[in-house]
Amino acid sequence: MPPRIARLAGLGAFAVSVALIALIALFIVWTRPTASSGLDGTERFLAWFGVAGVLLALVAVHIVIGRRLLAVARGSVEPV
Repeated sequence: MPPRIARLAGLGAFAVSVALIALIALFIVWTRPTASSGLDGTERFLAWFGVAGVLLALVAVHIVIGRRLLAVARGSVEPV
């Protein structure tokens, strides 16, 4: 992979990580209790735990891939 494309792909992976974290925050705001609606404590915990667990796993994978792609772009590791 050419270094320029690897760098762009690595930065894209980090951008997706930021977007996923924003999605977690949006989900938390959307499901928080309000005066007229919202989830109760148990449902809220299960929803936050389930959604945030999956999305944080995706964030971790994107960070690992992004770091690897940036290392390929610098030439410090060989592409697989």
